[in-house]
Amino acid sequence: MKRIILAGLMLVPMSAQPVSAWAETLYVSNERGNSVTVIDAASAKVIATWAVGGRPRGITVSKDGRYIYLCASTDHAVQVIERATGKVVAELPSGEDPEQFFLSRDGGTLFVANEDNAALTAIDLANRTVAFQVDVGGEPEGVAQSPDGRWVAVTSEEENVVNWVDVAKKEMIDATPVDLRPRHVEFTGDGAQLWVAAEVGGTVQIVDTASRKVVETLHFAIPGVAEHRILPCGIRFTPDGRTAVVALGRADHVALVDVASRKVRAYVPVGKRVWHVAVSGDGARAYAANGLSDNVSVIDLARGEVTGTIPVGAAPWGIVAVP
Repeated sequence: MKRIILAGLMLVPMSAQPVSAWAETLYVSNERGNSVTVIDAASAKVIATWAVGGRPRGITVSKDGRYIYLCASTDHAVQVIERATGKVVAELPSGEDPEQFFLSRDGGTLFVANEDNAALTAIDLANRTVAFQVDVGGEPEGVAQSPDGRWVAVTSEEENVVNWVDVAKKEMIDATPVDLRPRHVEFTGDGAQLWVAAEVGGTVQIVDTASRKVVETLHFAIPGVAEHRILPCGIRFTPDGRTAVVALGRADHVALVDVASRKVRAYVPVGKRVWHVAVSGDGARAYAANGLSDNVSVIDLARGEVTGTIPVGAAPWGIVAVP
């Protein structure tokens, strides 16, 4: 029987069926399948599969909900997909090998990390042109804009830093040293902290936004899982800001972290090689994209338990939940 580990101690059997879901749609980028899987969250059923560009990874939705934006990494483009039809209606000039991106707080700019040419590309979405480009550290991947719009934080996997780009000045003004191979960054809702997932370091580090310095390092220990398999990647916060959902890669677990105490309250076993996660609009569930088992796990956050598994395409990587 599969088990859920609560605080490293308590064992609770899994439920066989998904709980009643918030009315939303999930979009999953399948890295090796060159496709996007569309899932109705309420029924936990696949309702469409879209053919897209090569090696799709980063995925998000436009502010008006009309379009899905998708990093087609080997096509060196960001594709614009019409949600109503699943058709690619435009390709944006994204720079070389886009991997992750962040839609600006006002919805007008897409900030793209270009892994192959060590740059951050800002795309003007209204004109579908490059607004500006900033040189950052080697192999940038994780990218996020602060809630006040002032900063864009970009990880450098090669140099093990988080770079701070001043949006108004359109230049990088600082770099914060972090643990090995930072893959993802996520600001807290109040903008006071930046959480950084360091894959090879096996940690999540918390950076104080005001000082741009690491103030705490979170470590993970899962009974029966070798330390070298704990590879933090995607992070998402629940809408109330109380819980961080952290994908732990080849550990095949998701950690639920209490943001206030910074303690892990549960380790949830999911599919193989979990890359990224999404959180439902009501904050009741998380969805984990499992890259080596070709499925998505549905997690009840209150119970800390997987309640359903949904088959998708080959090597799911990114996932977004849309009302």
